[in-house]
Amino acid sequence: MNPAERTIRRIDATQRRFTPTAFVFGVIKKYGDDNGGVLVSNLAYSAFVSLFPLLLILVTILGLIASVDPSFRESAVKNAVANQIPLLGQTLTSNVDTLQRSSTIGLIVGLLVLIYGVTGLAQAGLFTMEQVWNLPGPARPGYLQRLGRSVLFLFLLGGGVIVTTGLASLPNYLPDWGFWSNLLIYVVTAVFGAGMYLGAFRALTPKGVPTRSLLPGAITGGILWTVLQALGTWLVHHFLHSNSIYGVFATVLGLLAWIYLATEITVYCAEINVVLARRLWPRSMIQPPLTEADRASMAMQALQNQRRPEQHIEVTFDDRPPDAPESASTPQTPDEVAPPAPVPGLRGEPDPSSAGDRAQRGG
Repeated sequence: MNPAERTIRRIDATQRRFTPTAFVFGVIKKYGDDNGGVLVSNLAYSAFVSLFPLLLILVTILGLIASVDPSFRESAVKNAVANQIPLLGQTLTSNVDTLQRSSTIGLIVGLLVLIYGVTGLAQAGLFTMEQVWNLPGPARPGYLQRLGRSVLFLFLLGGGVIVTTGLASLPNYLPDWGFWSNLLIYVVTAVFGAGMYLGAFRALTPKGVPTRSLLPGAITGGILWTVLQALGTWLVHHFLHSNSIYGVFATVLGLLAWIYLATEITVYCAEINVVLARRLWPRSMIQPPLTEADRASMAMQALQNQRRPEQHIEVTFDDRPPDAPESASTPQTPDEVAPPAPVPGLRGEPDPSSAGDRAQRGG
């Protein structure tokens, strides 16, 4: 064993010994197992392509209700949308105008076409959650189910804009307490962000996954999204100015970077849910040996490749000591991965009947 490997193995033994470090490394390892960079890139591209159609739909709908409250459209666009992306948000919203109402039928058809087009963002989100939860092919939703979840996801985004508008005007109704006023606004924003993440995860995640299993990632996402916005605003005010944006090219690059960071946070938060629900830690940096969490993750990677119910896949490992009992937390068949999977498989708890069945199978 060379000195470099010896050093890494010592670090590996240390990180596996402590739960916080083992859990963090487990999330990072699961992100790598799922090709998280590819998922983030696909999701970021879909978000970027869907952004302008989404703004066009939003501005058009707000324009239709402007006769009831003319100030609502301007407040929603400037506060709820533009302020979500520091500096670049104003540039985006200032270049989006209302879809022209040449006829009622034409307007409705145009809106429906736009809505169908931006469902690509929701479809990318559905695919991401299917990959993160390692869903086998037969357990993945069909076309109509995906379309229904996409529409639900878009309605969730619309509702989020309305609530965000109210949050953006919150400082006008609060007494000026200095630091405490800002802290209260950040806390309320983080709570709302966690609710938005929970709703998005619920709409995009397989139904068999309990909602309580989505809470840790949703709470983390709400906090990180608030931090990302606050950090972006601080950077703009202290280091960037309006003359730092050199035309459309720089605006596009800045927007892509912002969207990529937001989608990366989202995928990592989804991985947190999976690692906690299936107890995929501690993981080893160098193999062999494999930990039981390594075996479980590797098994799920193989089992998600099932495409048809007629196809049968079974995963076994031969690296355990002869006298070591087989763990029920490591799945062997697609049925043990597809939600609702057996509770012991999700919790990492031993299941005597499952272990007995596997012993009879010779696993």
